[in-house]
Amino acid sequence: MNLIGKKAGTFAHGVREHVRLGPKISETVKGKLSLGARILQVGGLEKVFKQLFSFREGEKLLKACQCYLSTTAGPIAGLLFISSEKVVVPVEKIKGVNQSENMKKPCQKYMEIVTVDGFDIWFMGFLNYQKAFKCLQQAISQRLDDVDTF
Repeated sequence: MNLIGKKAGTFAHGVREHVRLGPKISETVKGKLSLGARILQVGGLEKVFKQLFSFREGEKLLKACQCYLSTTAGPIAGLLFISSEKVVVPVEKIKGVNQSENMKKPCQKYMEIVTVDGFDIWFMGFLNYQKAFKCLQQAISQRLDDVDTF
């Protein structure tokens, strides 16, 4: 029972951090409701993913994570889709993924995706940071394994 309490506490903390990053709580909640309605209208996250991105034969949506894209103008709320083929950029173009945290507020965690051509993309405010990071690492690792078998 203690494990369930810990997971619930971690999730609640993730939700609090996620909502707090938005400009206004009311705007964030309104945006989440709108996103949820769109997902329901289309028929689920996988169908939203297929509508937004070109989808290859055999490609699988592994996870869709609510988070924020970190920009110089401030965080932008959205979804990070992780598939067997791409995560914002094709998986084969990803050099690595790094974890980081705010030194003053260690509960604020960031994820950096580094591409082979030297670009870095920062994400923050994940509802479940560890699951998102693990899934992203698995997608990159699986792609490397697939390349090695050819």
